Amino acid sequence: VYAEVAEAYISGLEAFAKKGGDPHKVSSVASFFVSRIDTLVDDELDKKIAATADPAQKAELQKLKGKVAIANAKLAYRLYKNIYSNEHWQRQAQQGAQTQRLLWASTGTKNKAYSDVLYVDELIGPDTVNTMPPATMDAYRDHGHARPSLEEDVDSAQAVMDALPKAGISIDAVTSKLVEDGVRLFADAADQLYAAVQQKRRKVLGAKLNSMTYKLPDELQKDVQAALEDWRKEGKVRRLWAADASLWTEADEANWLGWLEIVDKQLKGIAHLQDFADDVKRSGFQDVLLLGMGGSSLGPEVFAETFGSKPGYPKLHVLDSTDPAQIRHFESRIDIGRTLFLVSSKSGSTLEPNIFKQYFYERAKQTVGAAEAPKRFVAVTDPGSSLEKAARNEGFRSVFHGLPSIGGRYSVLSDFGMVPAAAIGVDPRAFLENTAEMVRSCAASAPPVENPGVILGAILGTAQRRGRDKVTIIASPGISDFGAWLEQLLAESTGKLGKGIVPVGAEPLGAPAVYGNDRVFAYLRLASDQDAEQERAVAGLEAAGHPVVRITVSDAMQLGQEFFRWEMATAVAGSIIGINPFDQPDVEAAKVKTRDLTEAYEKAGALPEARSFFEGDGIKLFADPRNETALKPQATSLTAALKAHFGRIGVGDYAALLAYVERSPAHIDVMQRIRRTIRDRTRAATCVGFGPRFQHSTGQAYKGGPNSGVFLQITCDDPEDLPVPGQSYTFGIVKEAQARGDFDVLAERGRRALRAHITGDLDTGLARLARAIEQALQ
Repeated sequence: VYAEVAEAYISGLEAFAKKGGDPHKVSSVASFFVSRIDTLVDDELDKKIAATADPAQKAELQKLKGKVAIANAKLAYRLYKNIYSNEHWQRQAQQGAQTQRLLWASTGTKNKAYSDVLYVDELIGPDTVNTMPPATMDAYRDHGHARPSLEEDVDSAQAVMDALPKAGISIDAVTSKLVEDGVRLFADAADQLYAAVQQKRRKVLGAKLNSMTYKLPDELQKDVQAALEDWRKEGKVRRLWAADASLWTEADEANWLGWLEIVDKQLKGIAHLQDFADDVKRSGFQDVLLLGMGGSSLGPEVFAETFGSKPGYPKLHVLDSTDPAQIRHFESRIDIGRTLFLVSSKSGSTLEPNIFKQYFYERAKQTVGAAEAPKRFVAVTDPGSSLEKAARNEGFRSVFHGLPSIGGRYSVLSDFGMVPAAAIGVDPRAFLENTAEMVRSCAASAPPVENPGVILGAILGTAQRRGRDKVTIIASPGISDFGAWLEQLLAESTGKLGKGIVPVGAEPLGAPAVYGNDRVFAYLRLASDQDAEQERAVAGLEAAGHPVVRITVSDAMQLGQEFFRWEMATAVAGSIIGINPFDQPDVEAAKVKTRDLTEAYEKAGALPEARSFFEGDGIKLFADPRNETALKPQATSLTAALKAHFGRIGVGDYAALLAYVERSPAHIDVMQRIRRTIRDRTRAATCVGFGPRFQHSTGQAYKGGPNSGVFLQITCDDPEDLPVPGQSYTFGIVKEAQARGDFDVLAERGRRALRAHITGDLDTGLARLARAIEQALQ
């Protein structure tokens, strides 16, 4: 092995010199264990001495004790002299190259029967280094004897090494164990050092780094600590940063880790964001309307809801619904003549942003004219996408690029999030510099026990494996929208292969007794926006023994730290759960169903007829054959049908309300009342999603995650539809196709699902539905 090490060094020097490097500036050592060899070999010899009754054999074995380490070193030194005296090396030496010296490590005497300077006296020769401990150095000063001992009696050294295999001892096995143990000890020491550095750094940063504490049940705490130790022993944090796909499923994970380095890249190229912010402010836009879905919209929405807009900058609105009433509502809130439109789509081919763009591009042309309209549009997309090509052809104001190595839900710190943030006056440099503090805290050099992202990921992943697979997100009012972004990150990343984490966002707070034992609670608290009710509720959850993670966000400008912490945690949790956290295999299924239905509409002028199995109180109920068979016999009334449906909720299940209606404050309030009723009566976790927005978010977990959901899809008639320019279908038709396609996939996945379609007035129908559910669960 040593010969291979020396050859690698010499080859490296040659390559370095060929590139113009000065070999004389390169210094290196080859390190050899010494006393530790004798410790291991002597132990094996003692076992063999005790096992034999032959006095002669005992004597021969005894002669080898305390001899092997020095013999091994002498033979290594002889090989060193041979290697660095040949003609090949001499040519390099003439260019100033230095030999790779031999370093004797572990030279303190472990066996008190041996001289305390044995491994110094016998290892002296030119071009060697002895890393003796201080006590050995003092002893040598007192009674050591300097002489060129390494080249004395090398034949006897060879005889010792030849005798080892005859004694049944493999020097290769001994040195392999020493290397393995040595690397482990060095790694342990390095981790302790890095941990101390991180602790000191955290103290120095103080409030500049968001803090995290957690309180877990004893068994979960033990499992989390075991997971953290596994991550330390196996070097998994370093492997994650090195894009080692074996941490997950060894699929394409290595291609999707660009988010790890995006903050540094953005800071190095910050000028494009600052220039854009200046352009928006200078142009006097009153509003910015972002047209996007999922990862392209949820991050920007957090910026809009958290920061509003700075003086002199426009207000940001985020449209991510095909509901005609929702689109009309957004159109009524903006002055199209003074609005900048951000068309945001990673792939450039996503249906919703494209038809949003078609609609508002026509409206802009009608308002400001065909020549001026393109100047009101900006695209954010991956390089070379169909959206970029269209934007270039039509003369958009700007095109910003995402990174192909960053998936949509991990893209908030790329231009998909930072361009909208800059547009409303969020200082991109300050925001990203604050974020960088968390990136450094989660670095490859940060041991798991001091790595905030890894700690959180270990809690989430371990809890999921113990059956606590619902993460309930509680957030201060000032950062409440962060939960919607986090829902997508967790659900779409982990909900697949029949397992995963189900995020529960914005659920009304309740007493500890209304929650089951399938939850972890994550409380994100904005230091300047404390909510007394939340504080009391979280304290009650902790006192009742529920697992609670508390994160304090010191300032809203440090919210980027939480984007990164949770991205890291999700990647770690995905590894522990055993899934690929960067794909979304079940999202495409609903898109295919939607496309099939819209194509059917274009051919026939109508969607395929759907047959209800119940109609009453202005509400029709639909289901696939399997769910209809389970519910229809009991569907004597709307209340009875809903009672049968929600009666299927069991321990560890969750209920999800999937509403394809306008996401208005009034409708959100109705959904909150319904979910509170379900939660309080069944102790099940509850989720609310407005369609089609949730399809690009939590929809992956609903279809691909654990089959523990009970779903109520809510649809309605649209009294006033909106055309999609250039298409035969309308926004209302698209929304209906999306709802039916989504329901079909839930049914195909064997989910317990029911669709309630409201005919007539929507608000009246929602009120009736809420009352029926209340009665059903009494």
